[in-house]
Amino acid sequence: MILQENGLVKLSQIIHDYCGLSYTDRLPMLKEKISKRLTELGLTYWEYCRYLNMKPLEWEVLVELLTINETYFYREENQLNECCSLVLPKIKEKKSDRPLRIWSAACSTGEEPYTLAMLIQETGVFPPGSVEIIATDINKKVLQKAKNGWYHHGSFAFRRIPENLLKKYFSDQNGGYQINHTTKKMVQFQHLNLLNHETVEQIGKVDVIFCRNVLIYFDQDTTKKVIHHLHRNLTPGGFLFLGHAESITDMALGFQKVDSGKTFYYRKEPDKDETVRCISG
Repeated sequence: MILQENGLVKLSQIIHDYCGLSYTDRLPMLKEKISKRLTELGLTYWEYCRYLNMKPLEWEVLVELLTINETYFYREENQLNECCSLVLPKIKEKKSDRPLRIWSAACSTGEEPYTLAMLIQETGVFPPGSVEIIATDINKKVLQKAKNGWYHHGSFAFRRIPENLLKKYFSDQNGGYQINHTTKKMVQFQHLNLLNHETVEQIGKVDVIFCRNVLIYFDQDTTKKVIHHLHRNLTPGGFLFLGHAESITDMALGFQKVDSGKTFYYRKEPDKDETVRCISG
């Protein structure tokens, strides 16, 4: 029994090193998530650790078991409204001919980046052709659903979306709703591990990052590593939106907190020659 428990600890360490998910203090939860898979393979924890090394594609199966993909359109609307009404006009002021670039990290089945694409069209601040939304996730299965842009009628994904947006940007097809072509074209989906510095760097410079409800699954060291990667990708003065339960205020990671009263988010410290102003002021 002790040997088995040590194997579970070892597996939790391997998972942490690969994608940052921290199960060291939640071993019973990890055990519950993977027990069926280990039974299918007929492997112990120790054997599964070796199996992951010999069969790298098994990581895709494991990631699907470990990641939580519950999301929906128009989630945390105060942040979305703040982004569209204050942040986008602020970015427009200092941009020349470059397109607006937004990164939706851990995008799951696509509801967040498609919501951003719809709302950007609604504001009219940037025309669709001058917008690039990069949407990434470590789970390849949910990315495929996101790329398809089709969601079942009974999906909880639509529980908060305003009726006018649903009618305007979706068509009724095959028992579900299909995102329209213009909106779909604004979003580029790709597989990405937030801990992989090289692939994160390939995203290039972006003006806004949404990385919501991800850091809650990381320990502090991993959080700092991920935020450092995001910081490098943001343009000076760019904006970072995290989940309401996530805070990096006391980590001294190169961000200024912006609190509008209705919500909060972060701004990357601008270049020294740029006058720092509170955008909500």
